[in-house]
Amino acid sequence: MDHKNTDIPIIKKLYELYKLFYNYSALFPKKDKHTLGAKCEIYIIATLELLLEASYADREEKLALIKKANTKFDTLKLFIRLLKDLNIIDSKKYFELQKQIQEIGRMLGGWQRSLS
Repeated sequence: MDHKNTDIPIIKKLYELYKLFYNYSALFPKKDKHTLGAKCEIYIIATLELLLEASYADREEKLALIKKANTKFDTLKLFIRLLKDLNIIDSKKYFELQKQIQEIGRMLGGWQRSLS
C-alpha cells in the first residue's frame, strides 16, 4: 500500500486520536468499555476509513465521502461528551480528547469547503 495517503495530516490526527482514546478506554468500567467505549472506537475507525477512501477518490466522490465522515465525526463528538457527562472519563481526559477533536473538525471542515 502507498503510504502517502496515510501521511495526510487529518488522517494522522485521527490515527493519534484513536491511540489516545484506546489508552483511555482501557480504564473504563467493563460495561462502559463494551458499550459506549466500543461505539466511540467504531466511529473513530469509520471516520478514518472514510477519509482514507476519500483521499483516493475523484473530486465528486471525495465530497460525498467527506460529508459522510463529517456525520460520523459529529456523532463521535456527541458520544465523547456523553462519556464525560456520565463520569466515565474525567474532565482532564475529556479536554485532551476535545483538543484533538476540535483540530480534526477544523481540518475536516476545511477539506469539505475546499471541494464545495
